[in-house]
Amino acid sequence: MGGDAFTFELFGLTFNWTNLISGTIVFVLTFFFLFGLSRHLQMKPTGGQNILEWIVEFTNGIVRGQMPSETSSFYSFFVFVLFVFIFIANQLGLIIQFGWNGHEIVKSPTADPVVTMTLALCAVTLSHFAGVARQGVKGYFADYFKPFSLMFPIKLVEEFSNFLTLGLRIFGNIYAGELLLKLLAQMAFSHGIPTIIVSLPLEIIWQGFSVFIGAIQAYVFVTLTTVYISRKVTGE
Repeated sequence: MGGDAFTFELFGLTFNWTNLISGTIVFVLTFFFLFGLSRHLQMKPTGGQNILEWIVEFTNGIVRGQMPSETSSFYSFFVFVLFVFIFIANQLGLIIQFGWNGHEIVKSPTADPVVTMTLALCAVTLSHFAGVARQGVKGYFADYFKPFSLMFPIKLVEEFSNFLTLGLRIFGNIYAGELLLKLLAQMAFSHGIPTIIVSLPLEIIWQGFSVFIGAIQAYVFVTLTTVYISRKVTGE
């Protein structure tokens, strides 16, 4: 990666330009990717429409596999967009990493724990909201004391650990992948032609493996999100 994050202060608060710029790029890429695939829809799909329908069917399968049929339709679109967004966010740093004056400007947003923990917080908060909407406030909080009251502190710890692992898992994988790419790039230019010859195939192999890891982490994140929502909705 290119160095420290590029930050600025406003009203006494510190903001991260790196995350803002990288996140905006991912938003734009996600929009135009889906916009491009959804143009000229036909009854007999071809080209980009095939890709779009495959992604929709893939994410719908995740939702149907984890949620009751009567509630799965409410979350299908959310899971679809979340999967595409996280997949693109995971791959951004493999396509472009840009730094200036010792600061990172563009990288994978999910290589920053602030971003991944924010995504995890949104997912966990949505699961709680879904539980309250489905069971009511009283019925929802009663689940924390089942089958007996001593389960309450254990379930609180479980909720916190779910939040931590959901965010830190994706951060650790994406950050480690980009860090290794940086180390390979440094090794390639450390001793001229010989190290370039050795490092180039390793760089290509790791790039391909990182694409696979990014896809797996997007899948794991949305799958666990649907699992958490399903548990709250069904009261399990």
